Amino acid sequence: MRRKLAAGNWKMNGTSADLAQIEAIAQAHTGALSEIVMAPPTTLLHRASEFTKTGPVTLGAQDCDKHENGAHTGDISAEMLIDAGASYVILGHSERRADHAEHDEDVSAKAQIALKAGMRVIICLGEELEEREAENTLDVIAGQLARSIPADISGDRLVIAYEPIWAIGTGKVPSIEQIAEVHDFIRARLEERFGSRIARSVRLLYGGSVKPNNAAAIFAVDNVDGALVGGASLIADDFSPIINALDAS
Repeated sequence: MRRKLAAGNWKMNGTSADLAQIEAIAQAHTGALSEIVMAPPTTLLHRASEFTKTGPVTLGAQDCDKHENGAHTGDISAEMLIDAGASYVILGHSERRADHAEHDEDVSAKAQIALKAGMRVIICLGEELEEREAENTLDVIAGQLARSIPADISGDRLVIAYEPIWAIGTGKVPSIEQIAEVHDFIRARLEERFGSRIARSVRLLYGGSVKPNNAAAIFAVDNVDGALVGGASLIADDFSPIINALDAS
């Protein structure tokens, strides 16, 4: 059985005062059935670890470098993230791909480094609105899957998040049928490449304007094992109902 996963991506938001939100989530969900991962800015990871040493919340980072160490000023290695308290890392988010010109091959290289260091990786995939409207979504996802995921993986350390770019932070959400189509497609492609045993252990998250009022319907979809949540994860009172909906699914 795949354990459900609710991941909160704070992006470039949060200072020390906001650590109270992580503490509140940890206190509110001591009996959570789902795994909860919070990914605050790197500057907060070490301090956030004080609230996650025991309890239901695990820490994640928002990116890592594709090198183990060396002369890479300003970059942060997987080993450093682990030292700061993170055990997950989000890779290939569309904002990284767009703002930093990251390609699928970069995502794969980072994933290899993170997995080697002992981290779990959440690899993001998703199409632009123009690609959706041109009915090219599955072709786009197939290419990203083929190039972004390293050849040597174990399913329990790989999470894939389908985030249609046109739905991130816009309030727009694909139909339930569209979400189901992509998640079923991803599962099938994983089985073709890695075999059923590994493919069935990979958790597939949906991300893109997940809110308390639509979470239950999304989590009822086959092959949706949870969510990667942006803005709604910043406030405990907004994120908690999503976690509750996932527990109930």
